[in-house]
Amino acid sequence: MAQKKKRLLQGNEACVEGALYAGCRFYSGYPITPSTEVAEGMSVRLPKVGGKFIQMEDEIGGIAAAIGGSLAGLKSMTATSGPGFSLKQECIGYACIAEVPLVIVDVMRGGPATGYPTGPSQSDIMAAKWGTHGDHPVIAVTPSSVPEILTETVRAFNLAEKYRTPVMVLYDEIVGHMREPLTIPEPGELEVVDREKATCKPEEYFPYDDRHLVAPLAPFGSGYRFHVTGLNHKQDGFPTNDPKVIDRNNRRIIEKVETDKERIWKNEETALDDAEVAIFTIGSTARSARFAVNELRKSGLKVGLLRPLTIWPFPDAAVAELSKRVNAIVVPELNLGQMVHEVERCARGNCEVEALTRVDGEPITPAQIMHAVRKYL
Repeated sequence: MAQKKKRLLQGNEACVEGALYAGCRFYSGYPITPSTEVAEGMSVRLPKVGGKFIQMEDEIGGIAAAIGGSLAGLKSMTATSGPGFSLKQECIGYACIAEVPLVIVDVMRGGPATGYPTGPSQSDIMAAKWGTHGDHPVIAVTPSSVPEILTETVRAFNLAEKYRTPVMVLYDEIVGHMREPLTIPEPGELEVVDREKATCKPEEYFPYDDRHLVAPLAPFGSGYRFHVTGLNHKQDGFPTNDPKVIDRNNRRIIEKVETDKERIWKNEETALDDAEVAIFTIGSTARSARFAVNELRKSGLKVGLLRPLTIWPFPDAAVAELSKRVNAIVVPELNLGQMVHEVERCARGNCEVEALTRVDGEPITPAQIMHAVRKYL
């Protein structure tokens, strides 16, 4: 057998590999630190596999063009960071209500506004959930290593295609710019999901057929004509003011994710079987947390780590179950407290919940985590 290709890649470069593996063939975006290497990589690689790359005039144009690429039948992606993520929010809402499969990579940096372009942050967690207005489905994955960026980017495309919705890949600057060895998976080694295509006659096609939680999506230019709008719409895509139809569709786009969230959730558990204190965190901070757990365990202290690879839908069940078994959950995050409120909600007072925050542009260290954990042991 031929030896598998092992490479030393930056996190943003691994994102490119994951997107291409998943079948992404359209990228549109605008360069912004610390995600620019994603755009640079796609600009070089996409034309070699028959794909299309376009740099747009701004962040709004970047996601708008990606929506168009997806509606034309191509798996599409855009990448950005905090300020650009803010600008993309209206179009994220459009993609949610129009049910357009799309992957949005957000390499998080310090903010608000221009903030700290080259420093790490995890400040976009709530923006991913509530950045656009109205009730809408949200799926966001959170890799914490270079190899995981590749596999979670593939998973993000699979989720977008399966549920006909935008999916976000959130990782912080440290993970985006660090380099680690990874083995490029062979074709067929990772699951790749494609959207369900229409098989009916064009005159019988409804792009928002509410007999399905997720209706088949015909690509533009394939003989199926339909309307796409950001307004509440009927099964044919044209706007409606019918309260019953509006209610049914608003609930359906949420339900298609909520009813399947057990399949969407993905968590990593480290040393939780007998843990008295747990740590809940993501991204680069989880790397510090894992080191802290190992060091504390050497001292005989019963500490464990719950690391979500899917932050939205939030892993309610895992946190609720954990909260009944431990004395405390410590939540380190590179912001002033976003995940901690969700952990408190799920814990329902079963245990202590403590935030450990940092916003000076530096990572949370293992020593800081160990200090926060020790007070509960």
